[in-house]
Amino acid sequence: MRRIDEFISHEINGIRYRRGRLLPFGATVVGDNAVNFSVYSKDAYSCSLVLYNIGADEPFVEIPFDDEFRTGSVFAMMVFDLDWEKVEYGYRFDGPTDRSKGYRFDKSKVLLDPYAKLVSGRDVFNKKTYPDSNFQCRGRIIREDFNWEGDKPLCIPFKDLIIYEAHLRGFTMDPSSGVKYGGTYAGFIEKIPHLKKLGINAVEFLPIFEFDEFVPELPAPACNYWGYMTYNYFSPKTGFSATGSMGLAADEMKNLVKELHKAGIAVILDIVFNHTAEFGDEGPTLSFKGIDNRTWYIMGEDGNYLDYSGCKNTLNCNNPVVRSFILDSLRYWVSDYHVDVFRVDEAPVFTRGQDGRPVVSPPLVDALENDPILSSTSFISEGFDFGGLYTIGKLPVNWADWNPRTRDTYRRLAKAFPQNPQEVIDSFSGSPDLFGSPDRAINYADCHDGLTLYDLVAYNGSHADDVGMVNPFSVDHVSWNCGIEGETNDPEVNALRHRQIKNLISYVLMSRGVPMFFMGDEFANSQKGNGNAYMQDNPIGWLNWDRLKDYEDVFEYFRTLIAFRKEHPVFRTTSYSMGYNSSGYPEMSWHGEKAWQLDMRTPLLTFAVMYSEPKADFGTKEDCFIYCAVNSHWEEHTMQLPIIPDGMKWSLVAYSGDEKGTRKGEIINGYATLMPRSVMVLIGK
Repeated sequence: MRRIDEFISHEINGIRYRRGRLLPFGATVVGDNAVNFSVYSKDAYSCSLVLYNIGADEPFVEIPFDDEFRTGSVFAMMVFDLDWEKVEYGYRFDGPTDRSKGYRFDKSKVLLDPYAKLVSGRDVFNKKTYPDSNFQCRGRIIREDFNWEGDKPLCIPFKDLIIYEAHLRGFTMDPSSGVKYGGTYAGFIEKIPHLKKLGINAVEFLPIFEFDEFVPELPAPACNYWGYMTYNYFSPKTGFSATGSMGLAADEMKNLVKELHKAGIAVILDIVFNHTAEFGDEGPTLSFKGIDNRTWYIMGEDGNYLDYSGCKNTLNCNNPVVRSFILDSLRYWVSDYHVDVFRVDEAPVFTRGQDGRPVVSPPLVDALENDPILSSTSFISEGFDFGGLYTIGKLPVNWADWNPRTRDTYRRLAKAFPQNPQEVIDSFSGSPDLFGSPDRAINYADCHDGLTLYDLVAYNGSHADDVGMVNPFSVDHVSWNCGIEGETNDPEVNALRHRQIKNLISYVLMSRGVPMFFMGDEFANSQKGNGNAYMQDNPIGWLNWDRLKDYEDVFEYFRTLIAFRKEHPVFRTTSYSMGYNSSGYPEMSWHGEKAWQLDMRTPLLTFAVMYSEPKADFGTKEDCFIYCAVNSHWEEHTMQLPIIPDGMKWSLVAYSGDEKGTRKGEIINGYATLMPRSVMVLIGK
């Protein structure tokens, strides 16, 4: 008896096919000899499947979907006897073209499947494989057969994360990295020992979903280096792969995740669902725009794109079809790539309805919170969008937020810029006025957006136009060059810069909340003052690993404080408890030059925060106190240390003024003296 599901009803040019399965969407290998293709379009009149041999300019066959192959708005076809590992595919749609109503169908174009699990056409970064084709970004078919060897997401709680933000290509692209395959998933693996030695336990990658380097307004050699122009949400960036031309980018990316997990490092992906690389009317038609424009994008009554992202289009996230697509994508990255956490770029777009207006209970946010797969996955929000919507601290409990207010507070503090004392206290406390618990605050002094930690202390503002590219989007946050602009051989200025970098990371790591810093901060990497390196695929945007030798003291300082933070749960509570604990002391207390006395009427330039950590409350081996003294003043100050219980004494953990062992912080008769612009961390036990 012949199996019914193998019945083949059609044939064209020797290719046999039949009606396919409606779900799942995308191209799915069935058995040993068939591939099921399924794609959604509400407004299309017709659709055809276009198949290419890899590298060919023209298709070897185009197969129309018969009427019987369409159910509702889904076209489905099963094709037999394909050598699918050697095939590229896309779709051609025909439909209405009235732009005043939002239709953008163009049957001259072949389009990328939104559910493609791998994409070719950008196999080498910033190079077009098919520059003269009307189908440059092509779908590839893969079988999900990677051997994970028992790996699964690490499920590290927010409170315990120490986040290292990194650009996958820039991390190892510079020759100074010494890796074999620079700028790739494989190359990143070679540097995992560095991250493990540093002590971080989470890497937050800038976008690695397949994106378009070729943004219309950027003239060569500039390109979309950071990757915030996604055009496919299921495929890893092939141009980041050493094996991309062999169709193995997915496996190479999975291997990176597996190796990071082996090292105890969680994987956070920066995802961009607020807009796509198709821009507005003048942008390319790669996929969504030509498949079902009115479904995918938020549009005005005149058929024009509404822009809440700053990139000339906005994904229609709460349309039921798009919402399901986003859920499918995130489920796929969790189940098939073992991703731990997602950082959502311009997250307020998730709360906008189909007309672009904010909604009280956004269906997408509710679905993410209650999804059977994603409900145990955590999310980090960039809590504002281009349209001015602000959601920091307002999303569900499995969300945390980048905390830009703390970023600016730390920078002002390092510069000795006058500010409200309460701002400083709130930042060190985990921003209780913004969040329900401190582990929802992602604290940082720098990130990919803006100046690096070193450039914050080496430049007065951004110098994007000094490196060969006028950048109208450069962001100048509070920075100070320590007396000389840019690089210098002045020993006093360089000593101060070493100290200021240590001061900034001290604020981040000694605060409650979740600490984050940008790649290379641990050895003072510089972007030569560039405040927005999103288009700099060159040494400006790449890590210079040679600086590790010159800033070894900075690396060791980072390493010491990271290890110290991991040892002490008092930094990592999920409560804003400021009251007395079983030690008989407040869990978190504030001090001036005299213990227990802090003048809240003047800007805080010299102060200390003390944590009490009794073993009865925190399950540690012994009772202890932690005292972090900050002197951002340009003069030396002496701090009276709080008296702690009999039998305990204060000892030094770290001192930013200790420059290569030449200045040790001293404690004399219950007092600690801090040189100008320095931080001292003590432990009492």
